Amino acid sequence: MKARSLMLALVAAATALLYTPVASPNASAQQSTTVTVTMKEFKFTLSRKTVPHGTVVFKLVNKGTLGHDFKIAGKKSKLIGKGKTGKFTVTLTKGKKAYLCTVPGHAAAGMKGTLRAT
Repeated sequence: MKARSLMLALVAAATALLYTPVASPNASAQQSTTVTVTMKEFKFTLSRKTVPHGTVVFKLVNKGTLGHDFKIAGKKSKLIGKGKTGKFTVTLTKGKKAYLCTVPGHAAAGMKGTLRAT
């Protein structure tokens, strides 16, 4: 009798495992990409020039002596003071995305560029 109960329990467990959905890597939460943006007078240096489309986290590092911000895809970060850091998250669609510093005169001096989202 114990053997029969044990066998039924094993069959039930095996059947339950067969019908349990398996999580795929694509079913998990959307992945994000991190790009470090180093800011100084008067240029940006990005750790990546190309990113997959979707959520992009920009880690902003100001190594300059003036405050800078970062604008891309219609979104703008807060002003990052000298020696300070910040984070800025944007969802990008595919295509070339222009970025710049909106502090007056900074983009004209060279704080601008293009990031490609694939």
